Amino acid sequence: MWREKRILLTILGVLLAANTVFFFTYRLQYEQRLKDLDDRREQAESRLNAQHANRLQAERRLVAYRNISRDVQDIYTRQWATENERLTALIAEIKRLAVASELVPKSIGYERVQQTSSRVRTAAETVTITFGVQGNYQQVRRLINLFELSRQFIIIDQISLSSAQDQLLSLNLRLKTIFRDIAPVATKRM
Repeated sequence: MWREKRILLTILGVLLAANTVFFFTYRLQYEQRLKDLDDRREQAESRLNAQHANRLQAERRLVAYRNISRDVQDIYTRQWATENERLTALIAEIKRLAVASELVPKSIGYERVQQTSSRVRTAAETVTITFGVQGNYQQVRRLINLFELSRQFIIIDQISLSSAQDQLLSLNLRLKTIFRDIAPVATKRM
């Protein structure tokens, strides 16, 4: 019986061997394709994670930029308000701080500082405020500390201190502040 069907069995054996070779070849190729797909997926996930991190960093920079922009606008509108909007409040604040430190100035003078460069025009104007007081060391120290803690935009530009009689000190202060200029700034093209 095997002899009669030897051709058929040979054909079946060849087909079985071909199927076995095809199966193992296909399986190896399939595994390689799966591995390639896994590698591509991992690369895509790493790119996605990198892009996500870049997006988060960009969002943080945007939030920081908006905060800085808001703070600059606040300084420009409130702290560097125009002279008409803030000078009276500034002088009242200086007098209030002087009274709080028990040093009352007899007079307060102020003057506008001219810009030194005619090429560069800024939208701000500097004003100096000068006055002199007499008191003891603790009062002078308290006054300077109050100026540094003030909510007003005040710069202590110059201090001159001399001793008077006994424990009294003569203090001459020059303060600076910046006011926003009312006139628009003309920009030069270079």
